[in-house]
Amino acid sequence: MRIMTDASHGSDSGTPWIGITTYHRETEGRSRFMLPDAYVDSVRAAGGCPVLLTPGEARPAELLARLEGLILAGGGDLHPDTVGESAHDRMYSMCEERDRFELALVSAALERGTALLAICRGMQILNVALGGDVHAHLPDVVGSEVSHRASQDEPTAHPVTLTPAGPLARLFGREDLAEVASWHHQAVRRLGRGLRPVAVAADGTVEGLALEGAEQVLAVQWHPELQPERRSLQPRLFEALVARARLR
Repeated sequence: MRIMTDASHGSDSGTPWIGITTYHRETEGRSRFMLPDAYVDSVRAAGGCPVLLTPGEARPAELLARLEGLILAGGGDLHPDTVGESAHDRMYSMCEERDRFELALVSAALERGTALLAICRGMQILNVALGGDVHAHLPDVVGSEVSHRASQDEPTAHPVTLTPAGPLARLFGREDLAEVASWHHQAVRRLGRGLRPVAVAADGTVEGLALEGAEQVLAVQWHPELQPERRSLQPRLFEALVARARLR
């Protein structure tokens, strides 16, 4: 069981351990597990100890039991077999092993009441875990009114509207965000059990989810780790996660 973290921090010191999912890539002829460092930086800045979780672990529930919080990170697309849909020619970087691992983590996290922040692909995994599904290629559905990514390799930004009195509106202290970092072409379609939208884009795309009866669970379609500056308000998502994790 591979748990990569800083041994000088973590649960024994009162700093909550926050698991962050990673992904597998073949780069420069080598096989690597990868995660953008912005996730790690965001967790550390919020007062947590990041723990990198690699796909393929045989006992995800046992692994999760050692953690106080979980981040489902962004990355490649969900495999069509995971969602029960046909493949689309714009899909990329799919990994059924990662899908299975993260679905198992969601199940364990919900059972244990673990603090959970789902980001981009992570929000889609949360939705699928609860019986929902996704749009395979969002532009086919909503057109180009809102740009949700500049390209496969480049994010963009757009505003979102937050549900009044919803958990995101309370967290940010407002009912809209002028600019969130967006980098996706798949999106939530049919909602999973107990999930409700708490943020939307101008084209109707679901941008945030909350789970009924589970205040420790939040999901956003955008990438808060790409906006670490305080004025963006995005660090509050990581601070809220760590605060919830401290209650474990």
